[in-house]
Amino acid sequence: MITNIVLVAGGCPELWPDLTEYLEQEIFWVGIDRGSLHLIQQGIIPNMAVGDFDSLSAKELSFVEENVAERYYAQAEKDETDTQMALRLVMEKANSKTNYTLIGATGGRLDHFLANLWLPLHPPFATILDRLTIKDQQNTVTYFKPGKYSVIKEADKKYLAYVTLTPVTGLTLYDAKYALTNYDSDLPISFASNEFVGKTTNFSFKSGRVAVIQSCDL
Repeated sequence: MITNIVLVAGGCPELWPDLTEYLEQEIFWVGIDRGSLHLIQQGIIPNMAVGDFDSLSAKELSFVEENVAERYYAQAEKDETDTQMALRLVMEKANSKTNYTLIGATGGRLDHFLANLWLPLHPPFATILDRLTIKDQQNTVTYFKPGKYSVIKEADKKYLAYVTLTPVTGLTLYDAKYALTNYDSDLPISFASNEFVGKTTNFSFKSGRVAVIQSCDL
């Protein structure tokens, strides 16, 4: 049973989070396009490589093929991004309790970033919305369905943001530095630069989808 899957897209490795915590766990690693090469260069052999690999030279692609046994090739022109394809394929190996972390998905092209940010809003991935996390060196993005939640502060993070990804009703921030009560929004909005008061903070909402971002300055 695969418990934790880490997907690594082609973003700059200098923007990755610290991988130490993952190296101490049993992880199923998925390299996406150039992310496969980056992983191998970091000493991590992907369990799976996915993409059209158009960002790799012939020599680099050959190097990936020599190191990764399970590979899936995409056409350059297709109806899904390499990241969407990789997530769709690896979901077939997972179960209802598997957690997913996406790395290398920020810091480059904005169209790619937005496609990644909105991933769990699309029907193929909606079932994993609350089990998907996007991480880089200074941000952690988690997703929530309607309900009441307690968020634990990450030790290296200072800021807290609540992002309404869809129309949302009843958004209430109980004990963050800046409170909010029963807020309804028809448009996406980021309640940015909020902060924890203690080691946890609580919030709730009645309908819609919300992302919570913990972040820090570099």
